[in-house]
Parts: sequence; structure tokens; C-alpha cells
Amino acid sequence: MARGNEKGSEELRCGDEVRRDGCDARTLYYTPMSAKEAAREAEQGTDRAATDAAAGDNSADAVNVHYDTRLPELPWSRRIQIPVIAAAVFSVIRVLGPTLRYEVLGWQHAEAVYASRKRCIWAFWHRVIIPIVWWHRNHGTVVMNTMAFDGQWTRKVIEWLGFGTAQGSSSRGGLRGLAVMARRLEEGVDCAFTIDGPRGPRYVAKPGPVMLARKTGCPVMVFHIGVDRGKTFTNTWDHFLLPMPLARTVILFAPPINVPADADQQMLEAKHMEMQRELERVRDIAEGWFSLAEEERAMYRTQFGRSVSRP
Repeated sequence: MARGNEKGSEELRCGDEVRRDGCDARTLYYTPMSAKEAAREAEQGTDRAATDAAAGDNSADAVNVHYDTRLPELPWSRRIQIPVIAAAVFSVIRVLGPTLRYEVLGWQHAEAVYASRKRCIWAFWHRVIIPIVWWHRNHGTVVMNTMAFDGQWTRKVIEWLGFGTAQGSSSRGGLRGLAVMARRLEEGVDCAFTIDGPRGPRYVAKPGPVMLARKTGCPVMVFHIGVDRGKTFTNTWDHFLLPMPLARTVILFAPPINVPADADQQMLEAKHMEMQRELERVRDIAEGWFSLAEEERAMYRTQFGRSVSRP
């Protein structure tokens, strides 16, 4: 298992195995994206955006690439892959999901938001998308979805699981996607971001949820999921997690992060950093959960609050 190396007051210190929050770094099987990996992903994303923009310039209704929500034109060989990949991924989730056993801590924070007649803006790391889409299926939550090839088959999968989608990403169509999400929140539907997606850098939060929270008055809610048995695909940018059948999982929900409607740039940056810290905190605890002593788990259960099965 690789050791984590993140900034912050509860950081993992690279090169040793000391954790300031009491968890053993040796139990963690994720690592942050290196500067080299991040640079490569950024370069690839720039190349994709430039290609899309050039294609859009050939159209009479071409718009700025950051507002463009049109799907990219794909060759037929790629288009025919979309339903095949979507069906395969959905089948895996549909078979695996019912075998997972969830312990959910901190859900009372979401209940308090709903009791105040607001909705939640969920933010979580891309790594845990499989266990969360099964647990929270059929609730209509709207997820920000990239318009690239991966996003087209992903969209089918999550919509078959009862989610909605807003087309956009941090590099293409993001502002239009935020406008769609704002409308859905006003209509009484939760929204969600895979916060380091669509291509990384891994474990670096994008600002979208904070911007949306200021616009709508709905709070940002962060969480993470840990499993006792799972396969981490270290050759993927997000270190994608596939739980094993019958795996035990824990979901940790942090308290809401509220953003004032009149927040200035300094306040937005502060809230963004608060979101980053909370994402790191729940991630580190959840990833090390099943290596903790029972006394330590009991302490965190008291800290996070009562458990639920599924809302």
C-alpha cells in the first residue's frame, strides 16, 4: 500500500509513517497525483479543448469553449463503443451493489439541511464513484458530467441508476453546467460533483461547489467511502476503487459548509480551502477505517454521529 502525501494540518508526511490524526499511513492504499502526472493530464486536457474549439469554429453557432455544451463529434468506431461500455459497467454495478454492506456516519447533517428546506451540493473524490452511485441510486441527484467520450457512456450508466446529469466540466461547458445545477436545486433536487474530475489532478478540489453554494444558498456537503476489500487501479488517474463482492464499506459525511451570498473573492477562496480540508479529513479516516482499533472506530462514531442504512 502506498503512503499518502497531502498538505494541511492533518497531512501525511511523505517519507515516514506518522499521521497527525492518529491513523497509520501504512494502511492507506491511495497516493496523490504527482506533479508529472498532473502536468500530463493538463496537457492532454488542453489538447482536447483546443481540438474541440477548432471543430466548433467551423460551425456558424460556435461559442467560447468554456460555455460550449455541445457533445463532441466522434467517429463511428467510438460511438458504437458507448452503449457497449455503458451496459458492461452497469451490469457490474448491478451485480456487485447488492452485496456491499454499508455503515453510514454523519447522515444527520444532510437531514438537518433538508429540514431547513434546502438541498445539498455533494462533493466527493472521483475514486469512490462506484460505491456511492449504488448506495444513493434512484434519488434523482444531478451530477456534473463531462462531455468527452468517457462522459457519454458514464452518463448512460448513472441515469440508468436514477441520477440526473448536467453537461459540463471544469474545462468545457462548466459554467453552463452550473446554471443547470442551480435550476435543479431550486426545483428541490440535490446536485453532486466528482470534485477532482474529470481528469484530475487527483485529490485537488475544483471550485464549482463553492460557486454554486454562493449562488443558491445551499450548503456544500463532502463525504468519502472506505472499504475493507477492494481493487485500486493504480494505472488510472483517479486510482479508481472497485469494491470486492461482500465488502464492508463506511461512508463518512462531514458537516455542511455554508457560503454567504455576498461572499467576496477572499471568502470564496477560504471556503474552497475549507472544502479541500474536509475532503482530505474524511478521506483519510475512511481509507484507514478498517485498520483502526475498535476503540478508535467508536471514537469516530461518536464524533460523526449515528449510523443509517440508506435514506
